[in-house]
Amino acid sequence: MSYEPSPRYPHRPPHDPSPGYDTTYPWQPPVRAPEPPPRHRTPEPALGHHSDLRILRGAYRWQRRTATLTALGYFTLFLILSAFAPSFMTSEIADGLPTGLVLALAQIPVTWLAIGLYEHTARRHVDPIAARIRKQSEVDAKREAAR
Repeated sequence: MSYEPSPRYPHRPPHDPSPGYDTTYPWQPPVRAPEPPPRHRTPEPALGHHSDLRILRGAYRWQRRTATLTALGYFTLFLILSAFAPSFMTSEIADGLPTGLVLALAQIPVTWLAIGLYEHTARRHVDPIAARIRKQSEVDAKREAAR
């Protein structure tokens, strides 16, 4: 191997990539170029493809809004009536039964209604999408295990 000695370091040869390591430090492991990624067919969509998850998030968001707006909407209406319509809230529906008390007690069935709406929208919209994603993930897992 012929080389021109460096004026600064005449005793040291320049870096020679042929031995696979820097000749200054022979105890270091060989320096290898990174291997290029393997060429193969286009990968299939990964588990939980983003469009499926976007649809699931949208259905879940709709479910939360429906139940929350049912319960909080009624409660907010009750508070607004209590604050700005005291004569209406103190008027009697029957002997000694004020409207405000009836509307306050109606909060319990409205809460049950919100829970029922939450379960209904879960069964109708969210659960089928989640089941489809779960089934697809099982198929993807089996396909990966077979490789």
